This record gives sequence, C-alpha cells and structure tokens, in this order.
Amino acid sequence: MVTISTDPERPTFTEAEIAYLRSQPLARLATLGPDNQPDVVPVACEFDGTHFWVGGGPTVLRTRKVRNVSSGRSRVALVFDDLLSFDPFIARGIRIYGIANEDPVERVGITGPGWFLRIVPTESWSWNLAGEPVGEEWYPAQHRVHGRIADPPPQH
Repeated sequence: MVTISTDPERPTFTEAEIAYLRSQPLARLATLGPDNQPDVVPVACEFDGTHFWVGGGPTVLRTRKVRNVSSGRSRVALVFDDLLSFDPFIARGIRIYGIANEDPVERVGITGPGWFLRIVPTESWSWNLAGEPVGEEWYPAQHRVHGRIADPPPQH
C-alpha cells in the first residue's frame, strides 16, 4: 500500500528544481494502456509548486492519456529535459513518478481553459540543473521521495 500526502506546506522540490520545472513547459508523459503497454507523449505541462497539470480543451477528454488514467491506471511518469550542447555534452532534467487524478479537473491552465489531469509527485530524480559539461562519470542523480509513505517491509 502506498499513501500519498498532498500537504501543500511540505516542500517537494528544491528552488533550483522548481526554477527548472517552470522554465520547461514541454514534458513527456507516460501512462499505462489497457494491454500494459506504456504510452508516452509530449505534453504542455504546468507546475503550480505542488501539482503538475496536463490537459487542454474539450478534445483532451478523448485522448489516450486521459482514457488510460480515467480507467484506473493512475500511476504516471513525467520527464522534463533539455540538451544544452552536444560538444561539450551538456544535458539536464528531472524525471518524476506520480499519481494522476482519475477525473480530469476543469480549470484554466497553461494552454487556456479546459480539462486537466492533476498529478501528485511521489518520487523524482534530477540531474545537472547547473548545466555543467559531463565529466569522467555521468551526472549523478538527486533522488527525492515526495510525501509517499510505504508500508514497512515485512519482519523476518
């Protein structure tokens, strides 16, 4: 069992991560289809400091991503990333696991008025937000758990 905290007072991202998320309106959203096939699509994504919002006008309700989530497969993944340079190689980004609400919310968002999935982050990994060239080793990832409380492991 996993319990998700949606406490808006609990900080979930560093200031650098929040600045990066707000500078990158394009993300990739992965959902799980009825045949357990992962499906990933580019999406406009808004971060309000607590939740991520993905959606759009009324036609978004007929999209595969909304159908996948609305049918109970609410675990999702988001990736925000960019490639600053090939030479030297400079990549940075944030990967987020989360839970999307099964019923889209009507609101005005990044793409205007419409229907949006609200995503509560549960885990994230960020790398190289300072934009440094890759060195001898690949960029170390900073892992965070966001308000997720898992059952304790079984005692032997």
